[in-house]
Amino acid sequence: MTREEKSQVIEELTGQLAENANIYIADISGLNAAKTSDLRRACFKANIKLAIVKNTLLEKAMEASDREFGDLPTVLKGNTSVMYSETGNAPAKVIKAFRKKSEKPLLKGAFIEEAVYIGDDQLDALVDIKSREELIGDIIGLLQSPAKNVVSALQSSGGKLSGILKTLSQKEG
Repeated sequence: MTREEKSQVIEELTGQLAENANIYIADISGLNAAKTSDLRRACFKANIKLAIVKNTLLEKAMEASDREFGDLPTVLKGNTSVMYSETGNAPAKVIKAFRKKSEKPLLKGAFIEEAVYIGDDQLDALVDIKSREELIGDIIGLLQSPAKNVVSALQSSGGKLSGILKTLSQKEG
């Protein structure tokens, strides 16, 4: 690979790192062609971009990026694959589901919405992360709940109030 080709790859990787808020770094080495194809298919279905990268080029792209990746460059050893996703927990779910049939991919680290996770032991925590849409849905549900309670209380007490007024008016009449 020439120096120009390397700088072009670094530039492309830097762009990918800037565009994606959720980045997973995994080791898929040792998977045969069929399993690798299955993993790529699973990623495609989950709207995840999977790419094999050279560690040194990815590290240089991280350095060139405006983001702070913390200790994430320290996991760039051995074979490295990068997974880009719009949903924070989607790659973790794909990895976990895939590991039911195979010992790989291994999670090396992840960068989720400015937070850095290092190590395969973080996989379960990453699976449990809620997406932005799920969090917004939870907040809307919480905000609607008190309003629903007030409306139902007014409706039920309104019925009681009209019943009391009707009874009083009948007694006077």
